[in-house]
Amino acid sequence: FHNFDVEKVAAMTEEDVDRLMKFGGIVKNRRKIQSAISNARLFIEIQKEFGSFFNYLRSFFHSDFPVVNHPATMADIPVTSPESDAIAKDMKRRGFKFFGSIICYAHLQATGFVDDHLIDCHCKSGH
Repeated sequence: FHNFDVEKVAAMTEEDVDRLMKFGGIVKNRRKIQSAISNARLFIEIQKEFGSFFNYLRSFFHSDFPVVNHPATMADIPVTSPESDAIAKDMKRRGFKFFGSIICYAHLQATGFVDDHLIDCHCKSGH
């Protein structure tokens, strides 16, 4: 997948899908491969519309940003949020496939939109 270079993935063709279906290092699901290519094209459209994907995501956070949760245990960490639900719904409306609120929430955690570090974690905001 071209090291996740969105422009290169967006330019992939059915010939690339056929090649990837023979590649041993990925899940061989034609619809998922095709959706990765289609999603890359839609991602670029969002970047053009909002100036960046960051700006798009930021538009779903009206006041509290980043969201800082205070979980005491791993079981207290949510898997979705109102923001991830809204983003997933909007992305689905835009045509994204194989993308839902849980994967969106994981992305928000990984990119700093949400801080779910346990309250005693040395990485917790304010420590």
